[in-house]
Amino acid sequence: MKTRMTITPKHWQEAVVYQIYPRSFMDANGDGIGDLRGIIGKLDYLRKLGVDVVWLSPIYRSPGDDNGYDISDYREIAEEFGTMDDWRELRDGLHERGMRLVMDLVINHTSDEHPWFEASRASRDNPYRHYYIWRDPKPDGSEPNNWVSVFGGSAWQFDEVTGQYYLHLFSRKQPDLNWTHPKVRESLYDMIRWWIGQGIDGFRMDVINYISKTEELPDAERHGGARYAWGGDYFVSGPRFLEFLAEMNEQALSARPGLLTVGEMPGVTPEQAHRYTGDPAYGMNMVFQFEHVDIDGGGGDWFRAGWSPRELKGILHKWQLALSDEGWNSLYLNNHDQPRAVSRFGQDREHRVASAKMLATLLHTLKGTPYVYQGEELGMTNTYFPSIRDYRDVATRNAYFEQVELHGVHPARMLEAIHRKSRDNARTPMQWTGGANAGFTTGTPWIGINPNYREINAAQAVDDPNSVFTYYRRLIALRKAHPDVLVYGRYEAFAEWHEHIYAYTRTAASGERWLVMLNLTAIDSWLQLPDHLRHDARDVILGNYPLMAEWDIMEVSLRPYEARVYRLR
Repeated sequence: MKTRMTITPKHWQEAVVYQIYPRSFMDANGDGIGDLRGIIGKLDYLRKLGVDVVWLSPIYRSPGDDNGYDISDYREIAEEFGTMDDWRELRDGLHERGMRLVMDLVINHTSDEHPWFEASRASRDNPYRHYYIWRDPKPDGSEPNNWVSVFGGSAWQFDEVTGQYYLHLFSRKQPDLNWTHPKVRESLYDMIRWWIGQGIDGFRMDVINYISKTEELPDAERHGGARYAWGGDYFVSGPRFLEFLAEMNEQALSARPGLLTVGEMPGVTPEQAHRYTGDPAYGMNMVFQFEHVDIDGGGGDWFRAGWSPRELKGILHKWQLALSDEGWNSLYLNNHDQPRAVSRFGQDREHRVASAKMLATLLHTLKGTPYVYQGEELGMTNTYFPSIRDYRDVATRNAYFEQVELHGVHPARMLEAIHRKSRDNARTPMQWTGGANAGFTTGTPWIGINPNYREINAAQAVDDPNSVFTYYRRLIALRKAHPDVLVYGRYEAFAEWHEHIYAYTRTAASGERWLVMLNLTAIDSWLQLPDHLRHDARDVILGNYPLMAEWDIMEVSLRPYEARVYRLR
């Protein structure tokens, strides 16, 4: 029988991480774009919330084709965000307040304006040619294979100068790096060590499981009459992926023990995540998996809208069990690539506050490290822009063109789908006040403000004892006060059959047991507790409604989106 690895306390297991999308967080200089000095000015807000780690989406020099995920210089700060001196002040300000700083590590691809790529495309015999993936056209002049880009269209771009195609799994301005070339890896590891030397506390690794491609780059299987096909079988967790992970850990990440590392891994399975995060050789604390946020088709299926609570809790339950003893879960409902959680998994109208608090309870009482995305702690919602011209996201705009112009979808239908699923829902500016531009900028914001900022903003929430913000503070404080239960305690679900309620216990090594019950719907629902949870009394730990009198200790009635947490005794 395989010996179980004992999980020992680590700071990243006990942490709550707060993600900042710098462009939309706070603008300090009035140019309409959030910046580092804006973040510095809000550090006390983050301290009041109680988070331990701040993760910044990319702030490196970039042309901005994909809002910073197309990097042209890994060691320089984009001018619109500030300077390295600003970054150091931010780092120091976080450290002084007991918080850590995590940065995005985007090393599957660069910008086509990176000096490496500019040299690579200059000629076929340039020393940097092998930094990227170049191939000859097929005999008929078409692309080397039929892979589709994540952002739509071919994953190949023809280069007139050298007469070859280069691979780009994302935008044509984001050419993929050739990880099989040793000098590429050496250059990237050197960059990682440089940032560690600057005092960084960890990395979120963008699509890290795409870095290894099958050498032959074969055509993918087509479905229907589509010209291009998903080639993930040949690059998702590819043939040399684990080799590259282990090498990166040995030559770069291990330069500073204790780094927080989380790998974004689309398509990762529980078995793979168990292996990647359970073996210290790979240097990966956690992964971001996508199964629960793909429940409605994700961003790749614009017109699928439905999902069932039973399906959602089934996915979460599966991942809780898979990483219960070895490895570790990351817990998130929102990020810069997803629509707002309260609009997607809750209800953003009459039940907005209740459902936002219920989802927060889910996030902080499962086993794993919670990730809070900016504005989530306010219950910020999806926006609705009336025209495609109002959207900035390259994936959204490409999808609109493809569906409306090429496939004849009615513009209104496509806009409705975009309203549900566009990444720009998460990228509208942070709503600080009810004043002009939600207090985000004194200039013209780079993207429109959600019109509901007058009702939903930090100024109203921070001192309101009943606000979503205050509820998040309580949950974060509760997790810190009871790590034996909420961080390391055993997870066990029951009533898996229930169509509306997600119910589970967390049990500490001491035997202390907490009961969590969440109504994932707007329907009044009741639950008969099983015999093994029969107790003489239950201490109320937390709830998002005033607690009603309970005449039957074994039967619980939950109101729309109600959350309850009890200590059993």
